[in-house]
Amino acid sequence: MHTWPALVVRFPPMGTAAGHVSLCDLVAAELDGLDLVAIVEHSDDEWEIFFRETDARHDAAGLLEGAFGGMGLSVSDLDVPDGDWARRTQAELGAIHVGQLTVAPPWDDAAKTPAAGTIIIEPAMGFGSGHHATTRLCLAALQRLDLRQRRVLDVGTGSGVLALAAARLGAKEVIGVDVDEDALDNARTNATLNGSPSNLQLANADFRAGTLAPADVVVANLTGGMLAAGAADLVRLVRRPGTLILSGITDDEAERVAGVFQAHARQDWRAAEDGWVAFSFSL
Repeated sequence: MHTWPALVVRFPPMGTAAGHVSLCDLVAAELDGLDLVAIVEHSDDEWEIFFRETDARHDAAGLLEGAFGGMGLSVSDLDVPDGDWARRTQAELGAIHVGQLTVAPPWDDAAKTPAAGTIIIEPAMGFGSGHHATTRLCLAALQRLDLRQRRVLDVGTGSGVLALAAARLGAKEVIGVDVDEDALDNARTNATLNGSPSNLQLANADFRAGTLAPADVVVANLTGGMLAAGAADLVRLVRRPGTLILSGITDDEAERVAGVFQAHARQDWRAAEDGWVAFSFSL
């Protein structure tokens, strides 16, 4: 069984060192840009941070201990089998509701008797279950649009939740792409759980490679840095007139990322949740 290398990060009691909330923010900022798979916040006092490789875990541990060990932060190694992570997830995750859409794990009552707007997602390490604010913002942005007769491209599809949402919302054609074959395997599983929609395709592709055909709506839930660096490629993928939805952007990245895209398109929507920002641009 595959085992995920993880770190358990324990924060000091509130009121010590730099202050509990600000120390959480400092740690999150220090982790930004590292090759993480997931951060699971079990409580305000304890996080589990998952990596693909033990070397990445080792480097992150040294970074955090060097920067914050003197503030009372403790860091320890943890190896988590896939099955253990799945059991933890099952205990903690239920359905979420965004507008007319419901995203539910298979064990939730909403998945057992699904309504028309229900999307069933089997949580897997590193691929969105729909519970993160960045995904919820994209779900809200998609529902602002009339997707009928439109081609939708989901860049960095992960679990496929946004591609499946677009399919549920009536898009004529939806293409979910990712460069990670493990992500695509998870997306294919979720497509099957949702009846294998005939308007959905999944493919291994890099949006920067110039091989993808333009779409009427492009949604990219990535990172602020990746969005800014790939702005020209993302804009090229939007068929005019069309819409570009961006998410995965932290509050402190928002103005910089928005500025990059405003050189190419008109911003027509912005929303924020839990320190994350999403935009919609018209081209």
